[in-house]
Amino acid sequence: MKHLLYLLCILTLVACGTTKKQVEQQPVVSIQFNADSAYQFCAAQCQFGPRTMNSEAHEQCAQWIAQKFQQYGYQVELQKADLKGYDGTLLKSTNIIAHSSSLASRPSRILICAHWDSRPWADNDPDSANWRKPVMAANDGASGVAVMLELARLIQQHDSLNVAVDFICFDAEDWGIPQWDETGDGTDSWALGAQYWAKSQQQKGNSQPSYNYAILLDMVGGQGAKFYQEGYSLQKAGQIVEKVWRAASAAGYGSTFPMKEGGGVTDDHVPVNDIANIPCIDIINYYPDCPQSSFGPTWHTVNDDMQHIDKNTLQAVGQTLLQVIYNE
Repeated sequence: MKHLLYLLCILTLVACGTTKKQVEQQPVVSIQFNADSAYQFCAAQCQFGPRTMNSEAHEQCAQWIAQKFQQYGYQVELQKADLKGYDGTLLKSTNIIAHSSSLASRPSRILICAHWDSRPWADNDPDSANWRKPVMAANDGASGVAVMLELARLIQQHDSLNVAVDFICFDAEDWGIPQWDETGDGTDSWALGAQYWAKSQQQKGNSQPSYNYAILLDMVGGQGAKFYQEGYSLQKAGQIVEKVWRAASAAGYGSTFPMKEGGGVTDDHVPVNDIANIPCIDIINYYPDCPQSSFGPTWHTVNDDMQHIDKNTLQAVGQTLLQVIYNE
């Protein structure tokens, strides 16, 4: 899924230029993110089991996610597509797109997204006996969707935004070539649902209003997680990185969002930037001292379950996003 690509040290220095005065001048949002609610949304997805492509759990969870967005006043579009995995497997993919009903009165739009599918192979597990087992994906998938659902619930209750906020749950993100496979073609094998959506946006051209910017949430519920500034985000959407990390400081979560770069990763934000031409950043956990993976000890293992989800991490990310969107 996410492979470290490069370090952009110079851009890090630019991103770190946010001053204390800028942070202090930003009004603090009074609306409180409910981490207990987000935690339950995360657990509800996991109750279906691993949401691997072409599985019954995958289909059931898609219906549940769509119904929750509809419950909170969103118009839901199910973008279905038959996509081909790295190994030739036909993947029945569904991007779940939740459109704000307030676009007419608020022509400016922003997009918040996450992937909702589960990794079919725990190929980074320390026990090789688990490498072909599916991942529950509590953090690597469900946590991002959970934060988005709680945001949608709060937006319905506090409808005072100056912008319309849409949500997308990307599918088929995690079917990328496993570490144990030496025969498959890994080129563009990740983020298949995001690639499909981005191409559809490109084909529409100017036929509909575009987004001012987008924010991708990936692995936003892990224990002890910190969110360094991702390298590709700095390169493609540095001003949005600055906006979000400034908001985190204003909301009181500067220690969770350090003004440091964590390297670049391949993720759903790449096609959103490169194909759809929408400035998109990636809020993704980074563990610089974890020997197993810089994405944390549970990444692509059978231990990515609810026992390793931290409400404090969900709170930090959710409150930061409230700070962003209600200051637009």
